[in-house]
Amino acid sequence: MQRVPELKSKIEAHTAVIATVGLGYVGLPLLLEFSKKGFPTLGIDVNREKITSLAEGSSYVLDVSDSEIKKANQSGANWSDSFEELQESDAIIICVPTPLGKTRDPDLQHLIAAAEAIRDRLKPGMLVCLESTTYPGTTRDLLCPILEESGLKAGIDFHLTFSPERIDPGRKEPVLADIPKVVGGLTPTCLDLGCRLYGEIIHEIQPVSSTEAAEMVKLLENTFRAVNIALVNEVAIMCDKLGLDPWEVVEAAATKPYGFMAFTPGPGVGGHCIPLDPHYLSWKLKTLDYNARFIQLAGEINSGMPQFWADKIQAELNRVRKPLNGSRVLLLGIAYKKNTNDVRESPALELIRILQSQGADVSFYDPYVARVEVSEAPALERVASLEAGIRQADCTVIVTDHDAFDWNLVDQAAQVVDCRDVLRKRRRAAGQLFPV
Repeated sequence: MQRVPELKSKIEAHTAVIATVGLGYVGLPLLLEFSKKGFPTLGIDVNREKITSLAEGSSYVLDVSDSEIKKANQSGANWSDSFEELQESDAIIICVPTPLGKTRDPDLQHLIAAAEAIRDRLKPGMLVCLESTTYPGTTRDLLCPILEESGLKAGIDFHLTFSPERIDPGRKEPVLADIPKVVGGLTPTCLDLGCRLYGEIIHEIQPVSSTEAAEMVKLLENTFRAVNIALVNEVAIMCDKLGLDPWEVVEAAATKPYGFMAFTPGPGVGGHCIPLDPHYLSWKLKTLDYNARFIQLAGEINSGMPQFWADKIQAELNRVRKPLNGSRVLLLGIAYKKNTNDVRESPALELIRILQSQGADVSFYDPYVARVEVSEAPALERVASLEAGIRQADCTVIVTDHDAFDWNLVDQAAQVVDCRDVLRKRRRAAGQLFPV
């Protein structure tokens, strides 16, 4: 405990060495914020290509510019694919992937590997912060025992917190510093140090009573979105059967000034968070003999949306007397959300698989994605241009509504299935009240 004033002083003086383990869309922007504030920084990632790119001043994350990397380099940022340098750190923030396995159980191999690497370099007075999304109890019951194998005691010799990441790829506002930061500590001292550290780069800190509470906060945030997206996706299915426009219904409902929050239907959910995080909670509850029925139902509805849209594509082709088998189908957008290159868990991948299984000749155009692999099929390469793709396609499908698309060109496609309601909104904006 005698080392606590020393770490506090280092944080306040911006002399504490801050390290992030994992330099993806969470760890990299976070480390850059500390670098901007004058902290000495160390970025660790086992991917050598990332380290080389950063050392050369080049960013591989769309939300991070090359100039930001170059400024960090000029300020002395250190990048490495070796864990050895962690022993020089004062605070280590873990931002590694925590995917689900094939059976939808948590796959914590990356977290365990990072924990073991930190354990071997842990020193008295260090602060370790976990940001990777996981189930309640992970910090206390998994991470802490591994770190304590070093012989050091959590809360006494070193300090441990959990603070859920809230990065939203592709979103420009609010900036990271303006997104409130939830922090939970293993002990009150751990919590105090975690809040002090994050408080140097983030304006509002929200402390909670435990690491488990902080872990649950993240799962609630994304389960809330998953469940509400599932609800509006099911409304879209209902409206389809009733001959109604689901987006018109949502827009009208959203005019109510209280008691309603608008979510919009789409091709499904993607990314590292919304399709996965609710399953962490569901898995944890199963170990406590509770069946999270609401979460499971939401997952079933969202995962079924690619099939719903595949059926709509087939119906659109049937309308012009063309079979899906043998037809050329162009997907616009492969990333799971607009203005990003992130294809993790993207519903576009499942849609491709379904269409190919039914004999469609599938191609895609995405300004941010050049190549994509689906199951065991040969990789798909992006078509040469949007114009060429549309000209050759029997049906064009709007899967991801990137701002970079030329929507006037898309509007000229032979047949269009719009999973994002882009074209109707454009026509409404042009004064066509009820476009057909």
